[in-house]
Amino acid sequence: MNIPSQSDYEFEQRVASRFMDILIRAGLILVLAMLCYQVLSPFLTLMVWALILAVTIFPLHQFLAGRIGGRQGLAAALLVIVGLMLIVVPTAMLMSSLGDSVHQLVNDVQNNSLKIPAPRPGVEGWPVVGKKVHDIWSRAYADLPALVQSMQPKIGELAKTALGFVAGIAGGLLQFIASFIVAGIIMAFGQSGGRGSLAIFERIVGRERGGEFARLSTSTIRAVSQGVIGVAFIQAIIVGLALLVSGVPWAGALALIVLVLGIAQIPALIVTLPAIVYIWMSGHYGNAAAVAYTVVLILSGMTDNVLKPLMLGRGVDAPMPVILLGALGGMGTAGILGMFVGATLLTLGYQVFMGWVAANPDAGQAQAESESQQAG
Repeated sequence: MNIPSQSDYEFEQRVASRFMDILIRAGLILVLAMLCYQVLSPFLTLMVWALILAVTIFPLHQFLAGRIGGRQGLAAALLVIVGLMLIVVPTAMLMSSLGDSVHQLVNDVQNNSLKIPAPRPGVEGWPVVGKKVHDIWSRAYADLPALVQSMQPKIGELAKTALGFVAGIAGGLLQFIASFIVAGIIMAFGQSGGRGSLAIFERIVGRERGGEFARLSTSTIRAVSQGVIGVAFIQAIIVGLALLVSGVPWAGALALIVLVLGIAQIPALIVTLPAIVYIWMSGHYGNAAAVAYTVVLILSGMTDNVLKPLMLGRGVDAPMPVILLGALGGMGTAGILGMFVGATLLTLGYQVFMGWVAANPDAGQAQAESESQQAG
């Protein structure tokens, strides 16, 4: 029977003490990380979007700073002011229109003043859901208050959700404005921030590949923001303003649909063409006005044909479902602002992961051995 020596016992004690020390340190780091996340979580979406904006606009910021004597802070302030005027103000108008439309719909339902047109004959022939949709539509046309009363629990929940959405629009707009201001601050210190980001990547993946992953992350953020979200967002604003000027109902909601369709690379004409039909069929427009608004809506619905050649040269090599799922998931998690953040982050994660897979040294060695065997 072997009796452990004093040296073995001392070695085990040192290992146990060292292991306990590592566990305590790891636990303290985990607690600190959780506390930091709890403090930053209310501002996380805003800060991430501000960082995405800063990375995207930074080349323009550097160009402007070079023209005004290298004054980084002044260049950032000018870009923030221009961004608020060109992007935030039209967005606020469309979101305000969307909020007013939802609020008016809820009021009309609650006051039994909503008028439902008669169902069209072809609705009943729709596959799977045609008969059910036709039945509900007929009941709504014949006696809407009775239908609302019969569906009161569901209608009540939908009304609360709709009113909550309207209330959240103001918060979303404030977040949008704050993100531009924070992005300006980040751009003013962008050069030191770039060095810090490079140091972080080198610490995580090593000095040899840190620069490569930093460039990949930067190019992916700019590609998604400019080539996909940028095109969709600009077109949604243009179409939304055209619908608003034309007096088409629910202009804000239709602009939001155009934004989602643009991210999915679906033409905006799917929205503008029915709006044109409404203008001609509603009887609320004279011939001259209808022609003018038709031209405006057609042109606005085709703006992506101009924007894509200008901005998709910076497109991202990622499957469109990845971008679309990121946008929809982000919207469901954090609202309108989360749509942009989700699409960018999911695409960035996909690109970094695929870059990590492609940089596998064992795969290159196996390919070289396979080629040498085939040559032999």
